[in-house]
Amino acid sequence: MNRTTLSLIAAATALAAVTGFAAATSGGTDDAPAEAAAQLPVERSSLLCPAPSQSDLAETAYTSYTPTSKEAAESAGKAQLVPSKKGAGDAGDVKGKDKKDTAPVTPKAPGKPATGDASGADAPALVGTADGALAPGWTVQQSTTVEAGTGRGLRGVSCSAPDTDFYFPGASTAKDRSDYVHLTNPDDEAAVVDVQLYGPDGTIKSDVGEGISVGPHSSVPLLLSTLTAKPYADLTLHVTARSGRVAAAVSADDDKTGGDWLPAATDPAASLVLPGIPKDATSVRLVAFAPGQDDADLKVQLATSSGKITPAGHDTLHVKSGMTAAADLGAVTRGDAGSLILTPTGASVPVVAALQVTRGKGDNQETAFIPATRDIGARATVADNRAKGATLSLTAPGATGKVKVTASAGSEGGTAVTKEYTVKGGTTLAVAPPVPSGLKGRYALTVEPVSGGTVYGSRMLEEKQDDVPAFTIQTLPDDRGTVSVPQADEDLSVLQK
Repeated sequence: MNRTTLSLIAAATALAAVTGFAAATSGGTDDAPAEAAAQLPVERSSLLCPAPSQSDLAETAYTSYTPTSKEAAESAGKAQLVPSKKGAGDAGDVKGKDKKDTAPVTPKAPGKPATGDASGADAPALVGTADGALAPGWTVQQSTTVEAGTGRGLRGVSCSAPDTDFYFPGASTAKDRSDYVHLTNPDDEAAVVDVQLYGPDGTIKSDVGEGISVGPHSSVPLLLSTLTAKPYADLTLHVTARSGRVAAAVSADDDKTGGDWLPAATDPAASLVLPGIPKDATSVRLVAFAPGQDDADLKVQLATSSGKITPAGHDTLHVKSGMTAAADLGAVTRGDAGSLILTPTGASVPVVAALQVTRGKGDNQETAFIPATRDIGARATVADNRAKGATLSLTAPGATGKVKVTASAGSEGGTAVTKEYTVKGGTTLAVAPPVPSGLKGRYALTVEPVSGGTVYGSRMLEEKQDDVPAFTIQTLPDDRGTVSVPQADEDLSVLQK
């Protein structure tokens, strides 16, 4: 053979082995049926946790957990969280923090949570990666207790994966609110991000939120009130990355009613589910936004323990295109935990939505948020459960569904237990979740479908701070433990074309 022929053979071999040139049909023939894509465990996960608090009184607990999985990689894998670098950028009240602390949690194997703690206002944002057996479904919960001052109460957030597009209905620049959007970049290159606010009259013009630079492995908090001189009670925040990717979350603190994290809502959709309004909620406020060119008309229903009802005086909500709409639903649950279901009354127009939920009265109020969320999918996971003070809410907006709930082993001891629940169609089931036998420390919950209709969920943590009913709510979307991989075969005929 001459050198050219040998080079072509070597090139063909390299392309087939390294880049996986393949045919989507078996054997490369045109008439063979395509095989279904396989669901395989992810090999690498990224999570980012925002800086937990600006209060010197803050006490933060981290809980890291990866569910056990028969399909997971045989290698032990590694998961770690490391402090972010100082934030880079110039956008209003932009601050960054340096921190030389080591990672607060380092799990060793799936099935057992790892925990860590931090104190004060200097705890940094964290950048995390997991690979091998620790990657599929890796979940980290950050829970912060603040005893006094602005934002006092219990603040919780599930650390999130990086992306390029986020909506936050429920943000505010009201006089008593201090809302920051935290932007964290996990990558080796800088990200460039635009931040836009939408009020009841549409776009709020501001140059401050354009072209924010977030340096590699860095976190930038931006005070939303620097984007507008006018206070707005109800806003929708839209975060988009021009280049790179970030994780985003909004820290919403109120001088009078505590505070919590406002996570991003699920992608715009015509129908939405907002699960897990506490039975003793004293005030529930719905905030919605229509990002497209058309107005949206939504039917508003509350899925209670016995079925769907219409909140008095709020059977529908009209959301104008590009504008934020809000409705005060009051004490809508009236002693019976529920979930809000939004569906189109006519044409299907995508919207985003979230709830601001208040418990307590007078000077003893505390606030949390429930964004519209995806269903539990193949499996949902939430970390940082305690022996007491947790409520699991499950909602089946359509047909009756059955799920399996597993309480993991405790971080310091205990044996996992599993229990099945049936959620009747159109209802919300609120229960104290199962607790591992012999529990020591904190544990995690996984929820998996067994049969029937689609189920949505959330988990509430609560604790007493004097007379304040401190609480936080995390939704339970699919934990991204698997990825769809198409079946493929080698096809060297592509080299002849």
